[in-house]
Amino acid sequence: MFGLEFEVISRTWPYLWKGLQYTIQLTVVCAIGGVIWGTLLALARLSSIRWLSMLAAGYVNLMRSIPLLLVIFWFYFLVPVLIQIMTGADRPPQIGAERSAYITFILFEGAYFCEIMRAGIQSISKGQVGAAYAVGLTYSQAMRLIVLPQAFRNMLPVLLTQTIILFQDVSLVSLLNVTDFVGAATKIAQRDSRVVEMYLFVALVYFVICFAMSFLVKRLQQRIAIVR
Repeated sequence: MFGLEFEVISRTWPYLWKGLQYTIQLTVVCAIGGVIWGTLLALARLSSIRWLSMLAAGYVNLMRSIPLLLVIFWFYFLVPVLIQIMTGADRPPQIGAERSAYITFILFEGAYFCEIMRAGIQSISKGQVGAAYAVGLTYSQAMRLIVLPQAFRNMLPVLLTQTIILFQDVSLVSLLNVTDFVGAATKIAQRDSRVVEMYLFVALVYFVICFAMSFLVKRLQQRIAIVR
């Protein structure tokens, strides 16, 4: 078809599969880390301690106001230099592209998960918190045992939707020469001069995975609504 040779995909599938596995692994780890970090940020934003709330709000607004690609480059190129300056080392530490990717996505996505979790926490009736205090629970116990479980359940479809967006954003790590799915396809495309075939296949795989996940999220959202 128009001179395209899709045989290159079957020939290089083991290498592509390895890249796809890394992409999924990076997405899962960063989603879990982002939810944890975002939950802590949400609690800080809702805190009655003014300086803590302002600090968390400033962090979230900063991360949500700059491009993800810029954050990746900042961490990969500038953070080692800043660490060298602060520690007085002879040379910048070698953080590495993969480690930079994990840390950057957790820190960046945490800002978005923070707003999701903050909305989930605020959706819980204050009467439930008051009832928790009435039976002798502390603030941390009330949050851990009553508020956060309900907030997670209410926000689960939105959290999963943000995870799908994260799965798409992870492709940016290929710019750091990391062999994720897009990175693996790029290397094969450049080596075998099959750019069109490889990127068509990558687009198809992303479409199938994201469409399937979006469908499952929609079904989950409907089931949660029925339970309510």
